[in-house]
Amino acid sequence: MTATSIPGDTPLALAEAERAYKQALTLHPQDAEALGNLGRIFRAQQRLPEAALALHLAITIEPHDVQARVELALVLADLGRLSEAEATLRAAIAERPDHADAHFNLGLVLENTARLAEAEAAYRKALQLRPGAVAVYNNLGNVLQRTGRAQEAVDVYRHALSLNPDVPPSHYNLATALRALDEPYEAEPHYRRALDLQPDYFDARFGLGTLLLSLGKFEEGWPLFESRYALPRFLHHRTKAALPLVQWQGESLVGRSLLVWQEDGLGDVIQFGRYLPLLKAAGAKRIDMVCAASLHRLFAQVDGLDALLTHDEAQSKFDDYDCWTSLLSAPTHLSTTLDTIPSADYLKVDTARAAYWRERLANALPPGPRIGLVWRGNPRHHNDAHRSLASLAQLLPLWSIPGASFVSLQKGQDEDEAQRPQAFQPVLALGHELSDFADTAALISQLDLVASVDTSTAHLAASIGTPCWVLLPHHDPDWRWLHGRSDCPWYPGTMRVFRQPRAGNWSAPVEALLQAALARFGQAS
Repeated sequence: MTATSIPGDTPLALAEAERAYKQALTLHPQDAEALGNLGRIFRAQQRLPEAALALHLAITIEPHDVQARVELALVLADLGRLSEAEATLRAAIAERPDHADAHFNLGLVLENTARLAEAEAAYRKALQLRPGAVAVYNNLGNVLQRTGRAQEAVDVYRHALSLNPDVPPSHYNLATALRALDEPYEAEPHYRRALDLQPDYFDARFGLGTLLLSLGKFEEGWPLFESRYALPRFLHHRTKAALPLVQWQGESLVGRSLLVWQEDGLGDVIQFGRYLPLLKAAGAKRIDMVCAASLHRLFAQVDGLDALLTHDEAQSKFDDYDCWTSLLSAPTHLSTTLDTIPSADYLKVDTARAAYWRERLANALPPGPRIGLVWRGNPRHHNDAHRSLASLAQLLPLWSIPGASFVSLQKGQDEDEAQRPQAFQPVLALGHELSDFADTAALISQLDLVASVDTSTAHLAASIGTPCWVLLPHHDPDWRWLHGRSDCPWYPGTMRVFRQPRAGNWSAPVEALLQAALARFGQAS
């Protein structure tokens, strides 16, 4: 449900229509209808300031033209002037309370400003006025998903499909909601139907790719995962546009210089760094990696890597390379299957720093199991509200492990809790003493276990061989953990996974982790 489109919207037709309306306005400057149509033409040409001016003049001449107000609101929203767009739509609704488009577009503006309850009300009002509007059902379902009501969203999307079964976004949205309900096998055919209807639907390609990867169907999943480069909402799209190099697509690397570019998170680099020796073995003459400075010392001794650069340092060196890749594209081009995942044993621990931390722990803690803790991830992560614990207190049951001492690996402001622990929950806060990931690896090598949420420290611990147990959210667990598994084939024998049975319930996986720890350290209950 959008505003009226301009017939014959080819560039030539729009240009001809623009000339015609301008000629009409020369003869009749107060022609509100001609001004409104001119504004629509400008919007179709993405000449947004001119469109806003023309529509504003049309409304000044004819204040009761509700459609012109709706059109103006759309232009204002395109310009990012959302508060003005909202006011314009509310004025249109005051003039015509039964104008379905006005309510729908008000919902869009409210949704874009995260006023989800108000957006839901606006969409529901639009549906009262136009019950068969599939686009409104799709947006209503999106709001329900964002407010954690995935089952209601599923019902709404299914109703949209009952009205029109051939709308690709309805299938894509339903697939997304079904995944949120942990029903990947029901989601898969809807991703596929969306792609049958619209083969260039890259959101659906990416969604199907991550779903297949989560099911261990790597052969089909990896190539679809590459569609992230076609999605403007991802950093990958901007990286590909900005780098003045050919992106490696799996062709021979023999005799070529390869630049590995970090565009994903720190944990991604650590998990997929295992591919660096394989890329060198494939014949690359030189492999340099661009990554965060905090990773440089950790990766300095990795086989197959010739040099490490920061993103800024790389800007003047592009001419030195034949092509570039992301580490997360390596599994695609090296045809990784579930049975051929490379070993994670590729990182070396700094022996001097390990000795330092061994003495530091011996002086600070009594004998007994030493367990490292990470309870919060990067707050900028899209799923952090679900993957991170609210506080260290949610791990309190672990303090019943006899003889265990706890070490906080948490860094940043979230470490404050560990630096001022409760008397009944003592913990040694060391996060602020860790200079980089090499230092963190050295400390972790001196621990008996790491218990962590889904964050980079978990990958680091498992990669250096320290047992790591990960607490995973029910809502949108990352594809890399695979669906329904309690182990992790990326880190066989080193990592275990403890999943929420439902969204928000951390007590169950924490209790399961506790029982596993009691069994491991000889104190099974």
